Amino acid sequence: MARNSESGKSRERGSEDLWLDEAYRVLVDSGVDAIKVLPLAKSLNLSRTSFYWHFDNRETLLEALIEKWKRCNTGNLIQRTEAYAETVTEAILNLFDCWIDESLFDSRMDFAIRNWAQNSSGLKAVLENTDRQRIAAIGSMFNRFSFSDSEAETRAYTVYYTQIGYISMKVEESTADRMRHMPAYVEIFAGQPPSEAEMARFMARHRELAVG
Repeated sequence: MARNSESGKSRERGSEDLWLDEAYRVLVDSGVDAIKVLPLAKSLNLSRTSFYWHFDNRETLLEALIEKWKRCNTGNLIQRTEAYAETVTEAILNLFDCWIDESLFDSRMDFAIRNWAQNSSGLKAVLENTDRQRIAAIGSMFNRFSFSDSEAETRAYTVYYTQIGYISMKVEESTADRMRHMPAYVEIFAGQPPSEAEMARFMARHRELAVG
């Protein structure tokens, strides 16, 4: 009987992930100002009181959203720059996984965070530091393939700002069309084209999206 009672209370409270996912949805759809406890509770069909089982206040929830963004987008981007590659072109294609797979890099969330940072000096500083971390990781990727520090840095800026431009401008392009441009992007960024085998492996990783 006690177990059933506790299970019922858990359902009434929801879960931290449930609240965080709903806050994420509101953030990417409507911006940070729309994230308020009562509307979130109504949307989840939970009481406002249940929110406080998981978060001290709205600010704690917003901090959790920022951590989610850093963990997903920045963490995955850095991991892809460090993934095994025999050539620089293969390394760039590893990074391009982030631009294709939303589970690795959520462009909608990145856009929302950048908008949010325009009115938050604290988050702006976090964003600037995050951009530096990402660029440094991409630069280190180029360094592994004997590019000088200056060349690696310049190429890293070019790769990264191209993608951020896509995000900031909300470029409308199907995934299939973008993937068809990937060999040319790789050649521009690396100074040499990817091999057919490298492109075949990349396309195989994203086969379902490539034909979408």
